[in-house]
Amino acid sequence: MPAKPQPRRTEHATDTRAALVEAARHLFAAQGYDATGTEQIVADARVTRGALYHHFRDKADLFRAVMAEAAAAVAMQLVDEQLASEAPSPLREIRDGVSAFLDVCVGGDFQRIVLVDGPRVLGPDTWEELVDRYGRGLLEEWLTRCVEAGDLDDVPVHPLARLLIAMLTEASLEIARSPEPAQTRQGLGVVIDRLLTGLSPR
Repeated sequence: MPAKPQPRRTEHATDTRAALVEAARHLFAAQGYDATGTEQIVADARVTRGALYHHFRDKADLFRAVMAEAAAAVAMQLVDEQLASEAPSPLREIRDGVSAFLDVCVGGDFQRIVLVDGPRVLGPDTWEELVDRYGRGLLEEWLTRCVEAGDLDDVPVHPLARLLIAMLTEASLEIARSPEPAQTRQGLGVVIDRLLTGLSPR
């Protein structure tokens, strides 16, 4: 049975919300949260102020949607890259995935929106929510495959994932706050990679 087409009003509402998120994401990344006004957002999205407040309570609520979209895009990118890779082992996949994540933390809208402005505007719990939604399950799955393949010692995966996420969170924030993010990313990448390989059976 063919899918029932959406009413035109529903399609229009979806398009309007998407336009607001897209315009806000571009502006928040370029200017930061504080320097971006709602007048500029609705102008760039080519919608009315009423449309903005129909979909979002306020600017912070819109920023929350933008932050979630930016985090989801990075998670999708990392998954796609790993699916396309030809890594020789599950541990190599994790090491490559961690390296790709640290690269994303250097510049771009993920750094500005998710790492710098996000915790300041919405509080640290927002970052934890994003990690739970997009990262923790994926990392635990990777680690389980590593243990099953003999790439890692047989250690409890759940606490190991929590510790690795805490380490990556601290690393991402350190990169975002650094006056020389590329150099900071390089040093942190070396240390984290060494720790990961140190978990291999001797």
